[in-house]
Formats: sequence, C-alpha cells, structure tokens
Amino acid sequence: QEPLVESGGGLVQAGESLRLSCTASGRQWDYYATAWFRQIPGKEREGLAWINSMDSKTYYKDSVKGRFTISRDKFKNTVYLQMNSLKADDTAVYYCATASTGGRPTFNLDSYDTWGQGTQVTVSS
Repeated sequence: QEPLVESGGGLVQAGESLRLSCTASGRQWDYYATAWFRQIPGKEREGLAWINSMDSKTYYKDSVKGRFTISRDKFKNTVYLQMNSLKADDTAVYYCATASTGGRPTFNLDSYDTWGQGTQVTVSS
C-alpha cells in the first residue's frame, strides 16, 4: 500500500481546469508540510506549491501564482492542487510529497521523505 496516492490527472484542453488530490493511505496526516511537484521527461523535478499542515500557510512557484491553489482537508486526509487556465507547458507528471520536519517553505527535493507515484496531466493546445 503506497503511503501517498495522487489522483485527478487526465487530458484537458488549454484553458481548462483540473484538481489533483493527494491522499495519505491508511494513516493520519501528521506531516509537517506537503508540496506538489511536476516533472517533464528529461528535465528536473520542479516544485510548484507548498502547504504547512499546522496553519495551512502556502507558498508558490512564481510561474503558477494566480493559476494554481494548494489546499488541505484534514478530515479527509487529503491535499489538493487546483489548477486553472492550464497551458500546454503544464503537461507533466505531477507528484505530491511530504516532509516530516521543516521550517521555511522549500522545494528542495531532499527535504521531502515521502513521495507518491505521480499522476499524468496532459494539456492539449
């Protein structure tokens, strides 16, 4: 059983929206922070959005500010990534990851100790 499971990916047209979900399977959401990343084949994994589990403080990569929103539902043990006005450049595999400890928002991959398997998002132009 995977510790983190992403869902909600798919094929959409440019300009449309998707909401990705990241669920902790079989455990309470006791992580310090959760982040969403994406990766295009041949490129480095990039961080997009970060949320703190204690006060839901958020942080975003500049290029997705205003289009992507990260949120969490503690009762459903789920973190979401709402993606609006999608572009072809948003096509990638999207991953959620959690950090058991931390401080300031970070997209440093080494700060995250649990990853999901990813969900494919394809945006056609």
